Amino acid sequence: MSTTIEIKVPDIGDFTNIPVIEVLVSAGDRVKAEDSLVTLESDKASMEVPAPQAGVIREMRLKLNDTVSAGDVVAILEIETGQEAGVQAPAAPAASQPGPSQQPGQQSGPQLAPQHVRQPEPEPERQPQARPEAGSKEVAPEAAAASATLASQLIAQGYAAVDPSLVPYASPSVRQFARELGADLRQVKGTGTNGRIVQQDVTSFVKSVMTRPPVERASQAGFELAPAPVVDFSRFGEISEQPLSRIQKISARHLHRNWVSIPHVTQHDAADVTDMEAFRKAHTAEAEKQGFKLTPLVFLIKASVAALKKFPQFNASLDASGENLILKKYFNIGIAVDTPEGLVVPVLRECNRKNIMELAKELAEVSVRAREQKLKLQDIQGGCFSISSLGGIGGTGFTPIINAPEVAIMGVSRSGIQPVWNGKSFEPRLMMPLSVSYDHRVIDGATAARFTRFLGTQLEDLRLLTL
Repeated sequence: MSTTIEIKVPDIGDFTNIPVIEVLVSAGDRVKAEDSLVTLESDKASMEVPAPQAGVIREMRLKLNDTVSAGDVVAILEIETGQEAGVQAPAAPAASQPGPSQQPGQQSGPQLAPQHVRQPEPEPERQPQARPEAGSKEVAPEAAAASATLASQLIAQGYAAVDPSLVPYASPSVRQFARELGADLRQVKGTGTNGRIVQQDVTSFVKSVMTRPPVERASQAGFELAPAPVVDFSRFGEISEQPLSRIQKISARHLHRNWVSIPHVTQHDAADVTDMEAFRKAHTAEAEKQGFKLTPLVFLIKASVAALKKFPQFNASLDASGENLILKKYFNIGIAVDTPEGLVVPVLRECNRKNIMELAKELAEVSVRAREQKLKLQDIQGGCFSISSLGGIGGTGFTPIINAPEVAIMGVSRSGIQPVWNGKSFEPRLMMPLSVSYDHRVIDGATAARFTRFLGTQLEDLRLLTL
């Protein structure tokens, strides 16, 4: 004998007309107690409506994009006679009260609307089954077997302290599935409606991570970073909000990746550029007649090329495995350009084949294109070594972040007159601060010191740049 019951939307507080964003079962599906039937989502949070007990779905009263309120019928469930039949799913406890499966202060996601909290129960003995029943949310055996390994490779991310607008678009069941595998939903691309992350997206992401090379996998998943705190700054005074530019958003992701995945060390030195500056000023008028400026940067480019030839491990990149060094036979130098939208790094190619004036002209042209946002993709690719100059602003030194896949970058600060001992007396010399950041996996400290000093000697004696 069997009977049917109505499964209704539980008490969801003051919310009404909540959209149905996911229908998880169909008529004819067999479900177990606590299996999720549909997912609802307001502008604050999402929740699932579970089956109150085991049975067969005889009729679904809701479809995707319907809107519901508390008490609306979700589905008709047929159950065996003798089982206790609840008329409606139990209401959720208050979000501030952790359930039995949670420790105080821990939440599985933003709890800004009441949500159903599953109560753990002792599981009865089950007979072995070849496959789970329809509608079951059990994790696949192969996924469960990989869980222990993935836990040390992926970021298990909690969202209790994160702004709801920044939380990945996924249902609670998918979030739970991701947590069980240690997957960071922020890195998963959703293929569902409106970009929603579904269970298959999580599975595909996990498989892709497991097949990535060790270096890439470690750089993306080896750091358990706590979520940034959400602060209401308006509580402390008047504020305004300004969105980051497109370039700043793109740069932020790359800079963060490079900083946390590359062991940076910075070697500082200073070059006597007194003679170089005198030479530059003597040829300034000649350059201006040709329509460009002769800046100290072009001398730095030529000195960098000479240093890369002398120390080829600086003109290199690690391969995908992280076990081999790719040595480059070309010399393309990236120059950081400050634009109204943010910092960009166009690349000057074959700098070893160009003289000072040719480099000065090309640098002027590419800088204008960068500020006018007219750079093409090839203009920012293929660099070997980068230079970031703050000499026109000030400072005595800084730590530039390596522009991966390069293994080194040079920062230049403002030159200044300093007393230098010549063996008999002090004399005023123009000294240029140099800061070379390098990847310590590839370059050791002694080699970096020799590289930076060699680069300085090239600037100190212009005759060397012609060799």
